[in-house]
Amino acid sequence: MEQTKILSETYTLTNGIQIPKIGLGTWFIPDDEAEEAICNAVKIGYRHIDTAQAYENESGVGKGVRACGIDRKDLFITTKLAAEIKSYEEAVEAIDGSLEKMGLDYIDLMLIHSPQPWADFRGGDYADGNREAWRALEDAYKAGKLRAIGISNFQEHDIENILSTCTIKPMVNQLLVHVGNTPSNLIEHCRKHDILVEAYSPVAHGEILKNEELSRIADKYQATIAQLCIRYDLQIGTLPLPKTANPAHMLENAKVDFEISQQDMEILRSMEPLKDYGEFSAFPVFSGK
Repeated sequence: MEQTKILSETYTLTNGIQIPKIGLGTWFIPDDEAEEAICNAVKIGYRHIDTAQAYENESGVGKGVRACGIDRKDLFITTKLAAEIKSYEEAVEAIDGSLEKMGLDYIDLMLIHSPQPWADFRGGDYADGNREAWRALEDAYKAGKLRAIGISNFQEHDIENILSTCTIKPMVNQLLVHVGNTPSNLIEHCRKHDILVEAYSPVAHGEILKNEELSRIADKYQATIAQLCIRYDLQIGTLPLPKTANPAHMLENAKVDFEISQQDMEILRSMEPLKDYGEFSAFPVFSGK
């Protein structure tokens, strides 16, 4: 399956762990459908699965990991600490809760899902709570429950807050990154601290697929808009996490073995920011509040 060779390529995290360069996002995949989605993805060649406590499908994802027929050590499983958890005790309990729910001995990567609870996204000051949650992740990492730890939706000052007291630096920051939304300064800030940026919603929750200019550029590479967008995220050095339960889309999303020219990359990088995410605009990560 030459066209999907990206599925066997990896980035290396600061602790030396290999993370597959593309992952399957599972937001909005119901718990009772997650097992089948994981098994289908693994059959296609995916080895990196991304979930979260907030997705309420950790149990189904865990079943898929156990049922997919691939050795556990050959899979990379990510989950995220609920955004509302801002104390050490709650975080410890929640980390163990994820392990139990998924039926796994360890999780490959665990992130703090957001620097603020969703109800107050980009709102108040949760600096102390984030440091406490981070301390719990560090302890779970040292105990071998987690192979890598990181953050999500953290801006520069949120990152600096963690760096001010941590004993282990975040290895990953998962951000909304897609054509029309490339937070270049934040990506550069992460790079400076050797933090790998993962790109969620690389196709802007589907809204970007309606863009005619993107359609013209994609045609040039005999690619779909989704493939163009995923390839864009790879070429800026981020790790895309396209979300789908559809096996045909999983396969299509992995066929990104082409190179976007420098000229087209500039056009994509400077595209007008997407203002409207349709029905998904209600979610804080898209509205920014």
